[in-house]
Amino acid sequence: MKTLRTTLWISTGLFGLCALVAVPATADQVINDDLIVDGSVCAGFDCVNGESFGFDTLRLKENNLRIRFFDTSSSASFPTRDWQITINDTSNGGQEKFSIDDIDGGRTPFTIEANAPSHSLYVDDGGRIGLGTSTPVAEVHIKDGDTPTLRLEQDGSSGFTAQTWDVAGNETNYFIRDASNGSKLPFRIRPAAPTSSIDIAANGDVGMGTSSPSRQLHITRSDAAQTRVLVENTNGTAQNTGYQMSNNLNLWNNLVNTNGNWVVSVAGSGVNELEVDASGNLFIRAVCNENSAFGAGTGSCADYVFEPDYPLMPLDEVRAFIALNKHLPNVPSADEIKAKGVNLQSHQGRLLEKVEELFLYTLEQQETIDALTARLQALETPE
Repeated sequence: MKTLRTTLWISTGLFGLCALVAVPATADQVINDDLIVDGSVCAGFDCVNGESFGFDTLRLKENNLRIRFFDTSSSASFPTRDWQITINDTSNGGQEKFSIDDIDGGRTPFTIEANAPSHSLYVDDGGRIGLGTSTPVAEVHIKDGDTPTLRLEQDGSSGFTAQTWDVAGNETNYFIRDASNGSKLPFRIRPAAPTSSIDIAANGDVGMGTSSPSRQLHITRSDAAQTRVLVENTNGTAQNTGYQMSNNLNLWNNLVNTNGNWVVSVAGSGVNELEVDASGNLFIRAVCNENSAFGAGTGSCADYVFEPDYPLMPLDEVRAFIALNKHLPNVPSADEIKAKGVNLQSHQGRLLEKVEELFLYTLEQQETIDALTARLQALETPE
């Protein structure tokens, strides 16, 4: 049953009537059959006789425009939700809008405000959604004259801390903006950045300039520029600035210390294993063992030569060893160095060992020379 609150004007073309019939607004019209109107229909308080429909087929015309959908299903297995199409608020100064209301749920899931731009929401024949465009070329295409933006807002309504992020792009950069914390831009990509400027592999390795990183961090350059990593403190304080690397054994700090030198040290040790100053001088902490690749500093790694029980090889044995092997004892041959390389710490220690052995040989020779000189003087001195 449909109740018309206005006068129903029936033209001569409807039901074959020859005159207009005015029906009181309080009377209901019940039609127990299908209704076909060969023309346009106007419903509402402000419809008039001789309404100019133009191309309108169905027109609602009054100051409160609603289309209500009552679902009278009574079985629990069928949906019963009621919906409504609402045009504009009813209050003075209210919102001008087109809305779809979930009546039973007390919600309005869809609204279009007056003066929204053309193609604010557009779905093309391929299912692509255009926001601001009628020709979307991707599943979701956002078009705007100034910095098209996607906002992600967690409003705190579910008990979590409120936080808002923006994902946007313009002629300057593509960026992620932390709108909740001073609109900082923690992530930016500039136009024309090369392919794989940052590339994260399936195993978590990060490539910079490469799509196939072979290490946790793999940096490559294809142009003439040098590949470099810069760590810089710009806050003007004397605090250390740095980053950390792991070699699966120790956590290493790599930083610029308060003297402006670049330092490598085991995290938490307080000892600088390697240090390079602003003039390019290299300082390496001495480690006196055969497993150190390189070491330097005060103190000797070969002072065991001067211990009383050190087995100093007699010179005739040294001569025989050299004649047979063509190198000094306890020193790698040229062929070994060529084949295996050289451990600088070990090599330096062995060279120092040879130098200290030379001093012992020289001191022994000097004792012999002094003894022979004394005997010669005794022979040459007349009685």
